[in-house]
Amino acid sequence: MQYVTTHAGIGRLEDDGVTVLDVPWPDLGAVLAEHESLGVLDAAPVRHRAPLEKVVLRAPVPRPGKVWAIGLNYRSHADETGREPPAVPMVFVKVTSSVVADRVPVLLPAVAPDQVDYEGEVAIVIGRRATSVVEAAAWSYVAGITACNDVTARDVQRDTGNFGLAKSFDTFTPLGGSLVTVDEYDDPDDIGLTTRVDGEIRQDSRTHDLVFPVPALIAYLSRHTTLEPGDVISTGTPAGVGVVDGRFLRPGSVVDVRVERVLPLVNEVTD
Repeated sequence: MQYVTTHAGIGRLEDDGVTVLDVPWPDLGAVLAEHESLGVLDAAPVRHRAPLEKVVLRAPVPRPGKVWAIGLNYRSHADETGREPPAVPMVFVKVTSSVVADRVPVLLPAVAPDQVDYEGEVAIVIGRRATSVVEAAAWSYVAGITACNDVTARDVQRDTGNFGLAKSFDTFTPLGGSLVTVDEYDDPDDIGLTTRVDGEIRQDSRTHDLVFPVPALIAYLSRHTTLEPGDVISTGTPAGVGVVDGRFLRPGSVVDVRVERVLPLVNEVTD
């Protein structure tokens, strides 16, 4: 199933557009917080139907409880930076106020406008409370899969050594456009990811190149802290980021992140 959070409420993506459901929750995060599952939406009555192009999308989970992000988690990205893959996941947290939706502009921060970079990533949304989860059961704790652009001010990252600060400016976590349930994938450990900047493919990979696949990340994080329904884990970015050759984002740049089966996540950059 493919769900969206819209300005009119929660919707289900169908061949002929979006079916907006007649439910009391404003977004998918609220459903998960109350039910720890999206199953309650399966038999929900329909409020109305609309063509996709007439619907204004919000982030599937507009205000996650936490956004966990993982550094250097593709072998290709480690190779392009000349670094060895880490022995344990490199974990940092992004503030949730940085989350925005598809088509919302990414703002170049006034204090650091010159080295802003894109990072297309596959993100997962946690569906139910997870503590000390074993890898074999990890996918059962996932509500769905979406796309993330882990935008980064590289000069802030370099000068402060603080990944969370460099990646938490307002609008620096575009998320969406839809949330796809795990059963829609033949192999959820092998999901395609492509990032285009101004129409040019900059990143093109699959999650089988992850150093720590999703089950390993869930197991690792849940040993250290309880993951809550609606939490987001952004699983890392592959080779092709702008910092490698100095191709940073500028006003008017358009970043288009495509995760297999997920609606496109497209954001224009502005100052």
